[in-house]
Amino acid sequence: METKSIFILVIISFFIISCKNTDQTQEGFIQLEYPDELGVVKRADWGWVPIDTSYKTQEIKYITIHHGGVEFTRDKDPVKSIQNLQSWSRSEKKWIDIPYHYMIDLDGIIYEGRPVNIPGDTNTEYDPTKHALIEVMGNYEIQILSETQLKALIGLMKFLKNKYNVPLENIKTHKDYSSITVCPGKDVYKYFENGYIKKALIE
Repeated sequence: METKSIFILVIISFFIISCKNTDQTQEGFIQLEYPDELGVVKRADWGWVPIDTSYKTQEIKYITIHHGGVEFTRDKDPVKSIQNLQSWSRSEKKWIDIPYHYMIDLDGIIYEGRPVNIPGDTNTEYDPTKHALIEVMGNYEIQILSETQLKALIGLMKFLKNKYNVPLENIKTHKDYSSITVCPGKDVYKYFENGYIKKALIE
């Protein structure tokens, strides 16, 4: 009897230990746990309205970078802009949520968007299924990416790369999959073109 009790305690302890520090799932939405240094603002903290319709899920195999395509200036509130994007995405585009899984503002603050286990959306012809979509808020055809934003972008890409074992060759930009866009803008794309991103991700 004593041996049986010890065995049960061992099994219970195993499950307690194995469940610590794991990602959480609520209503089918994956909630990742991030390193403190990324400083990710989670959906619940900016007022995300949960998805209330059916959806398909995905496993991440790619990481793809976008920009908003609209100039984002200091006088704009990032949280309000993200809330408006969610509302517009649902009412005008008839998407189930924000098209991106993450957004990075002018200060390099990272915000969660659509849960990463749900495929994103795009206005162009490529299929974003299995892609983790990261948007840098703004228009980087005319804006300049700051060092703070670049650091946040690389940190987030590195986290997702390691989390999902994404190979370097699967870390690209929107324009690498579509012939009808300049997204993520020339000032973001140059870091992919000159090898800076690749080097940063393997350091």
